[in-house]
Parts: sequence; structure tokens; C-alpha cells
Amino acid sequence: MPEETTLLTFGGHLEVLRQMLWRVLIVIIVLAAGVFCFKDATFSLLLAPSEWNFITYRWIERAANTMGYDFHFDPWHVDLIATDLSSQFMTHITTSLYIGALMASPYIVSELFHFVSPALYENEKKYSVRVVVTVYVLFFLGLLLTYFVLFPISFRFLGTYSVAERIHSTITLDSYITTFLTLSLMMGVVFQLPVVAFILAKMGVLTAEMLSKYRKQAVLLIMIVSAIITPPDLMTLVLVSLPLYVLYEGCIYVVRWTGQKESTDFMES
Repeated sequence: MPEETTLLTFGGHLEVLRQMLWRVLIVIIVLAAGVFCFKDATFSLLLAPSEWNFITYRWIERAANTMGYDFHFDPWHVDLIATDLSSQFMTHITTSLYIGALMASPYIVSELFHFVSPALYENEKKYSVRVVVTVYVLFFLGLLLTYFVLFPISFRFLGTYSVAERIHSTITLDSYITTFLTLSLMMGVVFQLPVVAFILAKMGVLTAEMLSKYRKQAVLLIMIVSAIITPPDLMTLVLVSLPLYVLYEGCIYVVRWTGQKESTDFMES
């Protein structure tokens, strides 16, 4: 049963929610201000995937050399420019707010959990904590995949692609940051597929047999989703589709495990 708490009126709940939102907003602003002050470190991290000697390329070269191949990436360079007077300053502010909100996310989730926890049963609280931890792990896996694999490879291909030798690409800072943040966020979201599958399985809406039956249709849907959330090039589409398909196969395992666990719990009860 939910814990016994003092009953609040509708206005009381709104007041508690208002205070919580103010605390969350203050934490985000403070963290964003801190990120804003460390401009050099922040943009060194964000712009690193645009460099020809990014760590991912070094890993690929080392792997090739380990297998006996003398392989090295040729140096390349793509200029980043700012076309509006205020674009660099506004990009600095919006990027700081985004990173500040990301850094504040554990606190935000904690506040939300404390807000809704009085209405939860003990078993619901236990599952809620596990789901939140899984969401965080999957979200940051999506961010890491974007930062180290998807975005640098996509930027290298699209930024250096040229239809003629006399035509050179110059990418605006707005375009670079927007593409990077959007792709990171979308990958973090779509990596929640196993969590969604777990919740639907607990509700009795989804079964492992259903996911296995529609595997071919799922592959087509994964490619469509990948085409929507990625830049318009085939290489990035394939790089996104592969981990999403692995996640889909993981969903089958999660749903099957959920069904088996519920059957075990039912027999024990």
C-alpha cells in the first residue's frame, strides 16, 4: 500500500509542484552558468569529433595495425564559420543550457520521484528505481555511440564530400551544434526501446512471440526511423540501424524474461 501521507488539496499539490519546478530551474541555471564559464573546455569537447585526428579514427588505425594492415587516415579539415553577428554567443548560451539540463537530470528525476512516490506501492517503487537506472544507462549509451561513432563518421563523410575539386565545404557553427545535439538526443531516446518493451510486457500488451513474428517488419521500421533521425547519408543510416536492430533483439529477450518471471512469481504465490 502507498505510505500514509497528509492529504493535500488540488491547490496544495500545485504549490508543491511549483516549488519543485523552481528548484529544478535554479539547479539547471546554476549548472548552465558553470558550463558557460568553462567555454574552452566545453567547445573543445563538442568540436573534437570534427577533427581529423579524433580518437575514434586512432582506434580504427590501431585495430587495423593490430591485424597486420598498414592503414592511416589522411589528414582533412572542414572550416566552421559563424554567419550572424550573435550566432556564436547564442550558440554558447543554448549549448550551456542543454548541457546544464543534462547534468541536472539526476536531480530532476529525484525530485519527480519524491513528488509521485507517496502514491506508489512498495513494489512499484522498486520497479521505478530499476527502470530509471536502466533509462539512464541506455540514454548515455546512445550519447556515447553518437559522440564516438555516428557523428564523427557522418561529419567526416558529409563535410569532406565534394562534387568538384574547386568546391569546398564550410559548415556553420549553428548547423554543427544543432545536428550534434539533435542526433545525440534522438539516439538517447530511441535507445529506450527495451524499457518501452518491458513496460508493455508488464501491461500484457507485448509478447516475445509477437516481436519474433514481426521481425522483418521491424527491420523496415528501424531503417525508416534511422533515416528520419540521421543526416541524409547511407553510411550513417546503416550505423544507426545496426545498434537499433540489436536493441530490438534485446527487447525480445527482455519481454521473454518478463513473461517467465511473472509466471514464476505467480507459481510461487
